[in-house]
Amino acid sequence: MLRLLVLAVLVLCGHCSVQYIEDVEDNSRVVGGSNAAPNAWPWQVSLQYQSGSHWYHTCGGVLILANRVLTTAQCVDRDVNFRVVLGEHNLRVNEGTEQIIAVSNITKHDSFNSKSVASGNDIAILSLAESASLNSYVQLAALPADGDVLANNHECTITGWGRIRTCGFLPSILQQAPLPIVDYSTCSTSSYWGSSAKTRTVCAGGNGIQAGCKGDFGGPLNCDVDGGYQVHGLASYLAFQGCNTAVFTRVSSHIPWINSNV
Repeated sequence: MLRLLVLAVLVLCGHCSVQYIEDVEDNSRVVGGSNAAPNAWPWQVSLQYQSGSHWYHTCGGVLILANRVLTTAQCVDRDVNFRVVLGEHNLRVNEGTEQIIAVSNITKHDSFNSKSVASGNDIAILSLAESASLNSYVQLAALPADGDVLANNHECTITGWGRIRTCGFLPSILQQAPLPIVDYSTCSTSSYWGSSAKTRTVCAGGNGIQAGCKGDFGGPLNCDVDGGYQVHGLASYLAFQGCNTAVFTRVSSHIPWINSNV
């Protein structure tokens, strides 16, 4: 069973109806974010599932090889058909840049616990039925080195098509919002996320203004490192207060696992 929401206060959002909003004037998005420029994040993936004859966005992901996508295990923890859409910007418009590829195999971390997403190891690799064509709209994500940990307040950005607030609208245009790193010593205190913080996760944001939400899970925390972006986190769960605090799977803690499964 897909468990996008891990804390009781968030369960109600699972019953919200799916609604889309035209992204022109409203500034309250990703939670507190803004429209991304077209294909500004070319490794961003829309993970979609099939229901009847229709496909629906459910999670984010990142392209790490031409035929491999990294996402969270919770996003693929159910028996449905999945596909990825690369080069996507507006989910409701065919802009001619999209590449739609079926998912042929799913490898979830052996230690992932679907009943306790916050326990860690919320990561999965999707094998694609065919390789993507790399171009200016579709590119590979850069991953950090094994064990890399960014300093407190390091500049990062969350991207995704998740709800603009707890039980809010799903935007059609890819959203982005700044989420600076919160180091573990701070994040693990009672005034932040306490025991929900793990050394194999990344905390970011926490100002109650910008954050991820349902639909952003599996998507990247893009961090500026030496003038380029590395994906240091995958949106994993929300802590305590709905869509204003996000915790990410720490990619650098899973580099050996990634390398052994691609």
